[in-house]
Order: sequence, then structure tokens, then C-alpha cells
Amino acid sequence: MTDTDTPPPIVLASQSPRRAELIGRLGLEFEVFPADIDESYRDGEMPPEHAERLAREKAETIAATHPHALVVGSDTIVVIDGAVLGKPRDREQAVDMLMRLSGRDHEVCTGVAIAMDGRVESGLERVRVRFRTLDREACEAYVATGEPMDKAGAYGIQGFGSAIVEGIEGDYFAVMGLPVVRMLALIERFGWRYGFGRLVRG
Repeated sequence: MTDTDTPPPIVLASQSPRRAELIGRLGLEFEVFPADIDESYRDGEMPPEHAERLAREKAETIAATHPHALVVGSDTIVVIDGAVLGKPRDREQAVDMLMRLSGRDHEVCTGVAIAMDGRVESGLERVRVRFRTLDREACEAYVATGEPMDKAGAYGIQGFGSAIVEGIEGDYFAVMGLPVVRMLALIERFGWRYGFGRLVRG
């Protein structure tokens, strides 16, 4: 294997353990350097646009100091009735969010971006998620596990939250926080493809 066939390092521009878990499941080695950016909305910015922009900015921020790495940025938001549900500030707000989602459909928008060598490519996954009907006691019991407190919309689909998600239409991994197939498709735009456990030239 020549140097030109040696894949670039992968850097995850996020402190999310779920995103790290998903890249790790692919068997790929990577480093974590969380990006510290302003996540405020811009005037007139719609939630899907916001998620993709933040993914790009996270990737670009870390790529500035890791220019020859494949830097992965991602951002996930939960939307219901046109309102964005971010990470709850406390347990009471988490319960209120879950009660709002109870028995209804909502949308999860996850943006993902890859930056390397001064270039950035990005995409967006939009997923419809349906909750089963919950009473306040169930919401309080879920919040008491601590799982909802660092997650948009106050739930995680892969943990205890699997007991409250009735169904989804779209990419399950996007709801976890990283659309894996779209991420790999973006990496291919930089000349590398997934070879099951490694990246290969292609």
C-alpha cells in the first residue's frame, strides 16, 4: 500500500457518545475534538437548514486545525408543530417535552458534514418519529433515569427511550444523531469508500 492509498485520519467534531458509538461500530479509528460554536438561529432560518448549517460549521471549525483529516460534524434537532425542542434545561422541562410528544408524530432533522483540505460536503436526513401515548407518571419515570437530559427532544431512541417510540419513517441512526449511510456517501466525495472496517481508495 502506497502513501496515496493510506486513508486520512477521521476526526469527530462532537462530544456525543452516540455519534462516537456509531463510528466505532463501523470499525473505523477516529479521534474526538468537539467543536465549540454559536448554535443560535439566524433570522428566517428554518430548522432543517439550521441543523445542516451547524453540522457544516462544526466540521469546518475542527478542520481548521486538522486540515488533512476527514472531519465529521453533525447536529440533530427535534421539531413538533413548527417548534424546535432542544436539550431540556431541567427535569421539569424534560417531562413537559415528553408530554408534548406523547401519542404524536414529530420530525427529527439531522445534518451531517465532512470537511477536509478546505472543502466541505454536507447533507440532511429528515425522519418521522411516532411516540406511544404516555401519562405524566411514565414521563417522570423516564426522566428519572437521567437519559433524556443531554438529548434534543428529551429522549434517546436507542436506550430506555426505545420503550416510548412506537415507530419511525426514515433513518434510525439519524435519530440517534448520525446518519451513517449519508456520512459514508459524503466521504466518498473525497475519494474514499467504506471497506467494512476501513476506508479504501475509491
